[in-house]
Amino acid sequence: MLPVPDTNQTVSQYLRSHIRTVPDWPVPGVQFRDITPLLQNPKVFRVLIDAFVHRYMDPALRPDVVAGLDARGFIVGAVIAYELNVGFVPIRKKGKLPFTTVQETYELEYGSATVELHTDAVRAGQKVLLIDDLIATGGTMMAGRKLLEKLGAHVMEGAAIVDLPELGGSDKLRASGLPLFTLIDFDGV
Repeated sequence: MLPVPDTNQTVSQYLRSHIRTVPDWPVPGVQFRDITPLLQNPKVFRVLIDAFVHRYMDPALRPDVVAGLDARGFIVGAVIAYELNVGFVPIRKKGKLPFTTVQETYELEYGSATVELHTDAVRAGQKVLLIDDLIATGGTMMAGRKLLEKLGAHVMEGAAIVDLPELGGSDKLRASGLPLFTLIDFDGV
């Protein structure tokens, strides 16, 4: 990646330096990677969005629509869709969407969760960029992909700001055939 103007850092290094690690949250032993500092500083936020937009402006990678996963995927996904001049669709937690939905349940370390998508959110054959803030176990992104594919869309790539490779989610997603793009890898849970 290109260096960030006025710094000697790559985009990944620059963004990583603005992610806060919160130890023992939400449970003891977890190192929570907090992306909110990326959003608070306008220059950092622009570098973050531009890194994605420049990638997906390439005609070979340009989506027809961006789908963002609840809730932090909404923040970056909506802005990326706006910059690419394509539509944005939210994939929400169960019970949050007012219209007819399709749903997908997936397993978490501590139970299960369900996400939903409006039945008219995408059309068959549309190329979709699926985005979230972070890939941990991969369950949320896999569920989002399944929802989009139920409606006939093609998820061309999954994208996230952060990958936590030790949790195995990115390997699982790639093994399923989903190409992935992430800006930062954090080793260690």
